[in-house]
Amino acid sequence: MDFRERSVQEWAAAVQSREVSAREMVEASLAAIDAQEALNAFVTTDPERSLAEADEVDARLAAGEEVGPLAGIPFGVKDLEDAAGYVTTQGSKLHADDPPALADSVLVERLRAAGCVVMGKTNTPEFGWTGDTYNPLFGPTGNPWNPKRSPGGSSGGTAAALTAGLVPLCTGSDGGGSIRIPAAACGFSGFKASLGRIPVEGPSRLWPISVHGPMALRVADVAFVSDLVLGPSPRDLNSLPRPDQSWREALDEGWQPRKAVWCPSPDGKPTDSEIATVCEAAIAEMESVGMAVEVRDEALFDDPIWEYVLLSANAVSGEFAELAQEQMDQITPGLRYYLGLSTGPKVADFNQALDTFYAMAETLAGVLAGADLLLTPTVAGHFPESGGKGLVNGHHTDAWIRHTYPYNLIRLPAGSVRAGFASDGMPVGLQLVGPQLGDVRVLQAMSYCEQLFAPPAWPALS
Repeated sequence: MDFRERSVQEWAAAVQSREVSAREMVEASLAAIDAQEALNAFVTTDPERSLAEADEVDARLAAGEEVGPLAGIPFGVKDLEDAAGYVTTQGSKLHADDPPALADSVLVERLRAAGCVVMGKTNTPEFGWTGDTYNPLFGPTGNPWNPKRSPGGSSGGTAAALTAGLVPLCTGSDGGGSIRIPAAACGFSGFKASLGRIPVEGPSRLWPISVHGPMALRVADVAFVSDLVLGPSPRDLNSLPRPDQSWREALDEGWQPRKAVWCPSPDGKPTDSEIATVCEAAIAEMESVGMAVEVRDEALFDDPIWEYVLLSANAVSGEFAELAQEQMDQITPGLRYYLGLSTGPKVADFNQALDTFYAMAETLAGVLAGADLLLTPTVAGHFPESGGKGLVNGHHTDAWIRHTYPYNLIRLPAGSVRAGFASDGMPVGLQLVGPQLGDVRVLQAMSYCEQLFAPPAWPALS
């Protein structure tokens, strides 16, 4: 049973028709997790708990009860959000000995209500702070295409688990690219919805630009599962009303983009030439079937890295304000530096950052007024080895992930699709950015790209 061979919808139908039992699904997932233990995608499992949940699904099916449209689907939970019975470590030694969560996050709660079975927690960088997946508690996660390379982050454990076929579905979150970056690194489609589409609560709500959502290998599955988890919650004051239109049904309308703006480097800083070339070849395929492309070589905005750090570091700084030096010494060094940046800014600095975000939003609204999409590379360079720096035109740099976080700051929906492969055999992602609340447009465009580009291919596993 290879979960990569069928869609989530097909696996769910197989359980409903009794072609396969929920227990068999969970047993296959447990065997795959064990076989690929070296990837370090899952950091916590509870086989007895998962099998008991699967047996309950099978018993309800046998009794003719309603079990939900995702009955028996095994899924992983990113270790930044709660799943009842599991410790939410956030990849940190500071939380390694916390008691298990007593309740699910909103997203996990809604997936369970749809019939899913929790398989455990997937790895993440400490507190989700970076676009790579390693931490001092569990160590690094490998990329199934090349275990020495990063699977991206911060949803890197989730991305590795999906790409290796350990589960067909996982949760992810994206506060600066953390769904799109690992999707690009692992060669599948990842979607960041508009802020508020799926409620975020608990410690994550302090990160005011973070979006939670399902991750799967196919955009149709992301849309299908999203339909089951969208909608407001009093646990998130930023949550939006449930859309009137089904996102999954929208993909069957056959919409295709008519015009797109291609900007290989929106902030004017260098993008790796090979990465740009792979993306341009994919865009040429879109042009060949009728999409008009406007090339923007000039910068659309300055890199908002300082504003991003200011906003996000301040949001999480409260938890660390009272830590003793001994505790601070246990935190990932890069994260310690990052947190230190939050102590000096004043109210005026935040107001200035907001002015920057509004100016960016107006600029992008102008760009998208005459086009369906903005297209950019998902990342600016080649994916690093775990804990290292990305490679941009032969130079190692931390700025290889700078193409994703601007759209968190201005709350635009964005996705990543696989554009092709670099010469080193690693996948290359193309980012699609839509207008404000234009989630359906981005999902439809991603589906269009999946059908137009080369068919899915997954890495062979030992």
